[in-house]
Amino acid sequence: MMNDILTQLGDILEERKLAEADSSYVASLYQKGLNKILEKVGEEATETILAAKDAEQSGDNSDLIYETADLWFHSLVALAKLGVRPEAVLNELARRFDMSGLEEKASRTDK
Repeated sequence: MMNDILTQLGDILEERKLAEADSSYVASLYQKGLNKILEKVGEEATETILAAKDAEQSGDNSDLIYETADLWFHSLVALAKLGVRPEAVLNELARRFDMSGLEEKASRTDK
């Protein structure tokens, strides 16, 4: 089911690339460019962090879930802007399944 949702979202994000900026939020983000999209990713990351801190205190995760959805969504918009489908991220996560976090980190090359 998760794959289906991400695939459908990936398809919609691709479709929005062809839409007029005033026809959808995503089309307007694409029109504004990568910097604006990345600004939204940063904003949503901050909101997710704050929601997590609040959730720790209150025990209510609803705002954390909402903000995480916003963060994931805007991250997917950034990836789509750069021509990357959600499946590429899922494939990378799958690749890491059989390796420990320490092994994964050690396998990265310096850029």
